[in-house]
Amino acid sequence: MAAYDKADLQRRMHGAVEVLKHDLGGLRTGRASISLLEPIVVEVYGSHMPINQVATISVPEPRMLSVQVWDRSNVGPVEKAIRSSGIGLNPITEGQTLRLPIPDLTEDRRKELAKLTHQYAEKARIAVRNVRRDGMDALKTDEKKHEISEDERKRLETEVQKLTDETIKEIDAAMAAKEKEILQK
Repeated sequence: MAAYDKADLQRRMHGAVEVLKHDLGGLRTGRASISLLEPIVVEVYGSHMPINQVATISVPEPRMLSVQVWDRSNVGPVEKAIRSSGIGLNPITEGQTLRLPIPDLTEDRRKELAKLTHQYAEKARIAVRNVRRDGMDALKTDEKKHEISEDERKRLETEVQKLTDETIKEIDAAMAAKEKEILQK
């Protein structure tokens, strides 16, 4: 059985892009978006749960998020999780509802967020390169086992590199789009 699996490499590279897009969605621009709170994990009932499993998040106004906590005893932990998430939002508690006004982005905060997009993108590129390395190693293994010829290995290595280049281009495009969205005045 050959160790090289093109479909698996594609799936793993695509996974790195999806993780990046999810991470970028959590970065705040000037508008309220439910995706800002998606990465937040709340400690409730002795375990860690995504915020959307303990509350309903809505956007009542363009610059306001509303978090309706289902269980009154979880209001504190949800508020604490939002405050400590590093997204720079200060919840206003009204009973079981937390209101999150979205402040204007300062120039410094925009630069910080732009730097963060670069870090997320680099993390995704590293993940893709690791997948490429696994693919190349698998091809060498297959060649050593005489399951493929040297020419076949070289052809497939070119294919893996092409897939890597395309995926990294996709990562760079996602990063550039998010950076433009953050830095626009």
